[in-house]
Amino acid sequence: MRLREEVSYCKTCHNISDTDTCHICANPKRNSDIICVVEDLRDVMAIENTSQFRGRYHVLGGIISPIEGIGPADLNIASLIGRVSTGAVHEVVMALPATIEGDTTNYYIFKKIKEYGVLVTTIARGIAVGDDLEFADEVTLGRSILNRMPYEGIAG
Repeated sequence: MRLREEVSYCKTCHNISDTDTCHICANPKRNSDIICVVEDLRDVMAIENTSQFRGRYHVLGGIISPIEGIGPADLNIASLIGRVSTGAVHEVVMALPATIEGDTTNYYIFKKIKEYGVLVTTIARGIAVGDDLEFADEVTLGRSILNRMPYEGIAG
């Protein structure tokens, strides 16, 4: 019961928090120029576990899914647009699932924020380390080919 009463959502990014502002948004060492858009708290935890991202987050609380009756108004998209519209954000990293719904949500958000001139990027998608090509689905393999990178960037 106490957990339910003391835990809420960050007023900035909608991450779970026990204060008005979560520890990530409150950390002055985090880069406030970069926002990583994720579906939910589990995605924040997964990215944080990599220790590779030093920006801030925006938790949508889901993704657009007409089949499940989830539209843009049901998600934390308006507050993301508000954050971007201030001009303080340089880059928005889309880290949503590699699904039709995730891609739809990416596209919707891109269309809404492109007028602000912010760089919109997406996380790389491709073949997992240790996977055999013959077992990869065609979409994943195709995206891996399209999003290839210089060998020096991988090996060096």
